[in-house]
Amino acid sequence: QVQVAESGGGLVQPGGSLRLSCVASGNTFRFYALGWYRQAPGKERELVATITSSGTTNYADSAKGRFTISRDNAKNTVYLHMNSLKLEDTAVYYCSVNRFYWGQGTQVTVSS
Repeated sequence: QVQVAESGGGLVQPGGSLRLSCVASGNTFRFYALGWYRQAPGKERELVATITSSGTTNYADSAKGRFTISRDNAKNTVYLHMNSLKLEDTAVYYCSVNRFYWGQGTQVTVSS
């Protein structure tokens, strides 16, 4: 069983930045495929960004150029750096491990 816990969400103005963090348990973290997903009210959960064990990244079109996913295997942590935030980025952001284990999510609200 892998425990997953997100943090770093909050309220931010349009154009602002946030950094989300996700810690996953286990001593094989370096082999995990990791991802960030989000779900806005009334919408389905969607991919934001993923990073493989070798560091290859993939982004949704909506995230390209604004968001950066990274990982620190020494800290069992994956990050999502979000810049130039827009109103439509408001959602609950979830971290996934191997698209099998999920955290409880962290709320990101972009509002003026």
